[in-house]
Amino acid sequence: MSQSNIPEHLQAPEVMNTTTTDAVDAEAQNLTESVIAPAKVMRIGSMVKQLLDELKGTPLDEASRERLAEIYERSVAEVASALSPDLAEELRTLVLPFRDGEVPSEAELRVVKAQLVGWLEGLFHGIQATLFAQQLAARQQFEQLRQIPAGGREATEPGGTYL
Repeated sequence: MSQSNIPEHLQAPEVMNTTTTDAVDAEAQNLTESVIAPAKVMRIGSMVKQLLDELKGTPLDEASRERLAEIYERSVAEVASALSPDLAEELRTLVLPFRDGEVPSEAELRVVKAQLVGWLEGLFHGIQATLFAQQLAARQQFEQLRQIPAGGREATEPGGTYL
């Protein structure tokens, strides 16, 4: 299956040779789309995923649904505070508030928790892809440096006989 048949949001990131311009562009993107506190995001993501697992097949009374709605809203706010402004805005755009004065149903809670976990997993995959691309670029730079002999001169033919 070719990449062109896969929806854009599911395609693997394209890895290219990096140049100075590419590095500057990547750095600018990293400044705009960044996770300020990755450990915090990972902890909250793990907590929300664990809560979602606990919700499966468990009947919830009104008080527990209220509590879970509060935990969800607080989790979204905490995750947003650990993100760059553009990622926080993306998260807030996707997260719809519960109806005022109403306790969300079990199904609503499962849907919003799954949505948050899915978004966080997408964020984590993006971070992993960025790290992979950075490692690949660093490896390419290292290989280029290894090909240049000491003194910065290009390799030439051997200078004569030894001994």
